[in-house]
Amino acid sequence: MNRAGQTKTRCWWCGEDPLYCEYHDKEWGVPVHEDRKIFEMLILEGFQAGLSWITILRKRDNFRKAFKNFDARKVARFSRADVSRLLRDAGIIRNRLKIAGAITNARRFLEVQKEFGSFDRYIWHFTGHRTLRDPNGVTRKTIRATSPESDALSKDLKQRGFTFVGSTVCYAHMQATGMVDDHVKGCFKCRKR
Repeated sequence: MNRAGQTKTRCWWCGEDPLYCEYHDKEWGVPVHEDRKIFEMLILEGFQAGLSWITILRKRDNFRKAFKNFDARKVARFSRADVSRLLRDAGIIRNRLKIAGAITNARRFLEVQKEFGSFDRYIWHFTGHRTLRDPNGVTRKTIRATSPESDALSKDLKQRGFTFVGSTVCYAHMQATGMVDDHVKGCFKCRKR
């Protein structure tokens, strides 16, 4: 609530769920430059494919435990025994392909870090190292699911051997990590254009 005792106006998608509202208010659209956090969001977005984001948010702490606080080096070393452990973990999404994809993506993530010095340096070059905003503002009707930048990112990640990185997943990742600011007109987080 604001000082006048009124509820903040937010993007429609977070509704009134306190967990969703907190994510919207403190994370979504905020630029992220820490590789561990970028990796976390990349893995969570991959698990979210075909599901609702609130499902992932409700399981996020379990994912952090299961995936060693999203330490890419540790996840890259996961074995068949780790895959079996994860498939038994009711606290996460137990999808064999997504689990295997997360391990593969950790290995590819480390390769990109080595090549570019950081994953941050690599991924942000797709937006010219700046947050993209629609100069006309975004509405519920005009918000999109992909962009030329997410298409390019998806294509490059796939060429590097990443999985679960279609353009829609990449665009959601870009929104989550502040590479794109899609807070809609009227939302208290919407920046003046």
